[in-house]
Amino acid sequence: MFAVFKPARKVALAAIAAVSSFALIACDPIGGGGGPTINTSKPVPVALLVPRGSGQPGDEVLAQSLENAARMAMADLQGIQIDLKVYSTAGNAQTAAAAATQAVDDGARIILGPLYAEAANAAGVAAAKRNVNVLAFSNNTAIAGGNVFILGATYGNTARRLSSYAARQGNGNILVVSGDDASGQAGRAAIQSAAVTTGATIVGSVSYELSQQGVINSIGTIRDSAASNGATSVFLTATTAGALPLLTQLLPEAGLDPATTQYMGLTRWDIPAQTLAMPGVQGGWFALPDPAKTQQFNSRYAATYGGAPHQIGGLAYDGIAAIGALVGAGKSDALTGAALTQSAGFQGVNGIFRLRPDGTNDRGLAVATIQDKKVVVIDPAPSSFSGAGS
Repeated sequence: MFAVFKPARKVALAAIAAVSSFALIACDPIGGGGGPTINTSKPVPVALLVPRGSGQPGDEVLAQSLENAARMAMADLQGIQIDLKVYSTAGNAQTAAAAATQAVDDGARIILGPLYAEAANAAGVAAAKRNVNVLAFSNNTAIAGGNVFILGATYGNTARRLSSYAARQGNGNILVVSGDDASGQAGRAAIQSAAVTTGATIVGSVSYELSQQGVINSIGTIRDSAASNGATSVFLTATTAGALPLLTQLLPEAGLDPATTQYMGLTRWDIPAQTLAMPGVQGGWFALPDPAKTQQFNSRYAATYGGAPHQIGGLAYDGIAAIGALVGAGKSDALTGAALTQSAGFQGVNGIFRLRPDGTNDRGLAVATIQDKKVVVIDPAPSSFSGAGS
């Protein structure tokens, strides 16, 4: 599709392995306040569902990284005991549903995982029959709700962070530029929704066919739309493995000057690292987890296990950390939906996060730019959800 981007594609696709179909419909099993009671004086049974057994080497690596991170989090808990049992899902929905059922039969009071959206949805349906909540590693908001809470970074979270920052910097008149695929449409919807609550204004929207020629054909339309609608920023949903390199090269050449119109992106512009060398991304804005905390976790993980964690391995740590914090309060309702969605949130390996009643999440993100081929944080991640930029 984008032949000129082949060197970046393999790495970038691995980084977004958790993204699945946006056509799923969230189950609506138990209410947001539901969930089992627990005895906090005894080890709390927790099930970890990982994509082991799929036959895909990448899934085996990811499964081990998730389990390692979970056990690392358990070791960090002070005086709180977790009885962790690990179940394989083979990366598919039917096995995930069976694993969730078995986990609850084995006494699990909460399920951590699985990863892929279809599997997480199926596990949620199975667990709902027994009033058990699921903290899935997915970032697909289509499956969130009822007893399913997603831990993965979402488009909505990033869109809120960047549009809020743009509005505060005087760049709040946003032109949305998105692909015509499901991911691009979901990204556009997230940006439009974010503008409602952040003080930004969507002044226009341009969609392009997800092909090299489709991007080329859209350049003039994007430039003219930005000019005629008074856009002060262009919000791109494109990925580094897809249209981003071409868009950030051709738009400035066509006259959409980054010096007067701010470029910003819904996806990470620092992955893979070679993206940082592209002229078109210099000065662009994107959001990322607290770099200092991320580096701290990566270093600790490497010291413990002898290698780097998978990019989303830290989600398992976050899940155990949240469970441990709630159990540590000594309340029997610690794992109900009402407790899980406490507004103060939790401290995770990449910074603060909280679960929302609709099953999605908020994560404290930093805003970064690229200067001289290096990532520079221009607005730090918040340390609490009472601060600006959360």
